[in-house]
Amino acid sequence: MVARVTRFRIRAGKVEEFEATIEHLMASLDEAAGFRVFLLLRGDDPGGRDATSISVWDCAENMSSSENTAIYYENLKVLMGCCESFSPMHQHEVLKSKFAYL
Repeated sequence: MVARVTRFRIRAGKVEEFEATIEHLMASLDEAAGFRVFLLLRGDDPGGRDATSISVWDCAENMSSSENTAIYYENLKVLMGCCESFSPMHQHEVLKSKFAYL
């Protein structure tokens, strides 16, 4: 398994638009081959504008192919407009994982 990790600094007044765009992107992930889980994390400050996304995939090929869709680029464009900064996406190998599904 592999994970894509991206860090965001959301513009003031754009948190709701950012979250709505992430919701739209999350809905499209269900159709992506090899998709396993998505997490959106907020920084230590509950009212803060720093966020980190982590998506987990069964293999690097499926993760890469998820980036080759119109929906992905449409959402990415909106996300970038909501952010002061947007780190490059980093790929990580998942060494161990455990998810409890409710």
